[in-house]
Amino acid sequence: MIQHFLDWFAVLQGWLFEHAVEPALFAMGLGEYVEDAFDGVEWFLAGACEVAALYLVLRPLEAVIPAQAMTDRRARLNDFVYTLIHRLGFFSMAVFFTLDPVMDRIAAALRMEGVHPFNLESLMTGFHPLASFLLYLVVLDFFDYWLHRGQHKFRWWWALHSLHHSQPNMNLWSDDRNHLLDDLLRDVYMAVLALAIGVAPSQYVLLVSVSRALQSLQHANVRIHFGRLGERLLVSPRFHRTHHAVGIGHESRGSELGGCNFGVLLPVWDQLFGTANFAAGWPGTGVRDQFPRTNPDGTIRPGRDYGRGFWRQQWLGLARLVEAGRRRGAA
Repeated sequence: MIQHFLDWFAVLQGWLFEHAVEPALFAMGLGEYVEDAFDGVEWFLAGACEVAALYLVLRPLEAVIPAQAMTDRRARLNDFVYTLIHRLGFFSMAVFFTLDPVMDRIAAALRMEGVHPFNLESLMTGFHPLASFLLYLVVLDFFDYWLHRGQHKFRWWWALHSLHHSQPNMNLWSDDRNHLLDDLLRDVYMAVLALAIGVAPSQYVLLVSVSRALQSLQHANVRIHFGRLGERLLVSPRFHRTHHAVGIGHESRGSELGGCNFGVLLPVWDQLFGTANFAAGWPGTGVRDQFPRTNPDGTIRPGRDYGRGFWRQQWLGLARLVEAGRRRGAA
């Protein structure tokens, strides 16, 4: 079954490249990029298969056991646009393969100076491939936890990352609802880490695919949890919904560090660093300042506009970034 699928995938990749991509490249005088383009077709098809699988598995679950009623179907469609941009374009893959030769040159220069940087790959000799894959997954997830904390801690970064949290109708596509600059910062950070610890390109593709599939489940509008033990082993939709909850997760000042449930795949980091909240409810999601509020004099203050369409959301994210910079300068 799997081999049949892989054979079909290879045939489709070759056909698409031969009949569409390669002629277009030569027509535009870009023949020197043919080899890279062939890999790009593979990423595109892998992303298309990933999107299709997520829809077939998670969309029925959202219809049968929703965590909350969907009040804005257009917002879900807009999140789907983000998913197409990120999964079909494979931004993370593009950043990784762009940085790969750069990191190789840096490592070579360091070796010429007698400096041998630490590389996790050197400790993997004799390891089963699955064991090394899981170790890479845990190490990258640890650093991803701290990056996520930074996205919430620094005002300028939150100005970008708040777009991700401004979805009151969280759904299976909401994982990709991010400002492009926020995504670029994270992808560079993760790619540099992966290259530094020796993750092979083929492993990185699989690591990203597994991580994204799990994060799509976490954001899905499904009333699913993993039980008392499972909730502490893998981030569930309920655990992550608490992170997105208005006034509870990303904005809460209930803990010393502020906020809760920053773990991307593994809740263990939240448990170790005091940011875990295993609340059993299914709270509403969004950012507090996007909702109307009542002033002390009884007047209504309108909520912040985060935008409804892709370009508007991107523009307003940059505007919030500039605003955060001005506030810091004034302070």
